[in-house]
Amino acid sequence: MLSKVLSATVLGIDAHIVEVEVDIVAKGMPYFAIVGLPDVAVRESKDRVRAALKNIGYNFPLKRIIVNLAPADIKKEGASFDLPLSVGLLASEGVIPKNALTDYLIAGELSLDGAIKPIKGSLSMAIKTRELKLSGIILPDNNASEASVVEGVAVYGMKNLIEVVDFFNDSTPKLPLIIDIDNAMRANSVYDEDFKEVKGQEHAKRALEVSAAGGHNVLMIGPPGSGKTMLAKRIPTIMPDMTFDEAIETTKIHSIAGMLKNNMAIISKRQFRSPHHTISDVALIGGGQIPKPGEVSVAHNGVLFLDELPEFKRNVLEVLRQPLENGEVTVSRAVASITYPASFMLISAMNPCPCGYLGDSRHQCVCTPSQVQKYRNRVSGPLFDRIDIHVDVPAVPYKELSSDYEGEPSDVIRARVLEARNIQLKRFKKDKIYSNGQMKTRHMRKYCKLAPEARSIIDESMQKLGLSARAYSRILKVSRTIADLEGNEAIQATHISEAIQYRTLDRGVF
Repeated sequence: MLSKVLSATVLGIDAHIVEVEVDIVAKGMPYFAIVGLPDVAVRESKDRVRAALKNIGYNFPLKRIIVNLAPADIKKEGASFDLPLSVGLLASEGVIPKNALTDYLIAGELSLDGAIKPIKGSLSMAIKTRELKLSGIILPDNNASEASVVEGVAVYGMKNLIEVVDFFNDSTPKLPLIIDIDNAMRANSVYDEDFKEVKGQEHAKRALEVSAAGGHNVLMIGPPGSGKTMLAKRIPTIMPDMTFDEAIETTKIHSIAGMLKNNMAIISKRQFRSPHHTISDVALIGGGQIPKPGEVSVAHNGVLFLDELPEFKRNVLEVLRQPLENGEVTVSRAVASITYPASFMLISAMNPCPCGYLGDSRHQCVCTPSQVQKYRNRVSGPLFDRIDIHVDVPAVPYKELSSDYEGEPSDVIRARVLEARNIQLKRFKKDKIYSNGQMKTRHMRKYCKLAPEARSIIDESMQKLGLSARAYSRILKVSRTIADLEGNEAIQATHISEAIQYRTLDRGVF
């Protein structure tokens, strides 16, 4: 007999419906085949399903069994087809009624004792269930919380295969899981760090406030131990709270990457990712035989921190150029070409020279000019140009470290950042961007109006410092953000002057 069960597979960050067709024929030698581009994990599901059915008290049919995963031109991967396959087998044998199967999307991995294990991509599957207006979705119990944030979808979390059989036979009524989304958003948006813990570095903190207010990329330059990493970790605490749409998109990526903790409903905290400098380009940008999201996508709507920037391989840094410009990354493989979102703030840090003490009054630098230049050349000019703010982070004197003084807390700084962001949201509401850091040339011509004094300052700086055209546009964007922080419509001379101070490398300070 033939039965059909709806399931799904995830490509990129979106789910695609897969119809699991199970046909059992009594005549002929026992045979089990799975067709429709299954990977190894899917082909192995027949052994898991056989053991699970036997261990919960059902006989595995010793007949000719053909399982088709349609559409056949999409690669199917993972163990999430275990549950729909077992439900299809039981329906073909008359254990489960067939009439209700196509009203639900079913996904889950089976343990040998019939327990249902968590899977990846549950949130994307729930969104697809809502689009198709199905009656509900049946998932592992550990994945039910993340799927239940999708409004209008009945989510049923199941612990084992017996619960699924009872559900379809109406022998044990089960209510869908409902969670309070507002409470879940608040509970998962608490940060452990605070800017008040940072002693000194007022200039660097001001630069980071400007970067958070305008969504600008930052390069911090300073000796070892000056607090670059400490500052970077606190940037998410002054960024605006995530919107629900941003939280959903971020949660989808973490779910697909298998990084979502069990029973976590939604990620509403800005992510801080800090990969080691030995990372490969595939791990950073995403990819693999079957493409998976990389660190740039996991950091979507958050912060990507690259410490010791020149220590990263040149080819690894060059792949950052596409996501920095477009806010997304396209991974092309023989199997598929997939685009992942990758809109993040790049925060990077480096020493001024190989020994780290160039310009430090307390330590003598032992590097030759050629060694310093070779060290800098490890990072390409085009990548430096894509970083809006270069800021010096000097070593903090002991007197400041030992003082009881506390700086401004993150909440106070974030309040100023929010005011500036609200100005930008109103300004760009028709342009499909949300911050000054995303402005294109047409936006700068329209919104970056310079006062006469400001124009004369930037003209003189361009000539004396030999700034590139891209550096000029970065200065305009940063000065627009500084003006927004002060609530000014026109960019004044003080705003341009401060923005130029944030081009440390262009000014030849080091």
